[in-house]
Amino acid sequence: MTMPDLVLRDIHQPATPPWWPPAAGWWWLGAALLAVCLALLGWRLLRAWRRRRWRRLFDDEVAHAGDAAARLAAMSSLLRRAARRCSADADRLQGEDWLSFLDSGLPGAPFTEGPGRVLRDGAFRPSVEELEADAAYPFARTRFLALMERRR
Repeated sequence: MTMPDLVLRDIHQPATPPWWPPAAGWWWLGAALLAVCLALLGWRLLRAWRRRRWRRLFDDEVAHAGDAAARLAAMSSLLRRAARRCSADADRLQGEDWLSFLDSGLPGAPFTEGPGRVLRDGAFRPSVEELEADAAYPFARTRFLALMERRR
């Protein structure tokens, strides 16, 4: 008995899989990255919205106060409310301790030695210069926003 001649052929590789559509794992990875990007964007938008709201609150309260002493009292009140976010008893500080608290972490000590010093007793003076209140305003506003952004 003779065996028929076997015809052997070369091995053929299967076709390369197409790059599109990607495998399910790539879809999951893309969805996870998209979710992280959207969460970060949402967080940044929320922070920006809060910052605008706090700026508007500060500006409106100070603008609605009448004279310079009333504006200083409004600034001091807002700063004390914001100070409670850092420490529960920070709003009860008085005099130099209050100004030192406001200066903590700031370069140049604008409250103990600079124009913000008027916040110590300016609201209780019989008369306050408009320029003093105007000079303290940007420092108080900046410090208010910084205190509002802090977490306990």
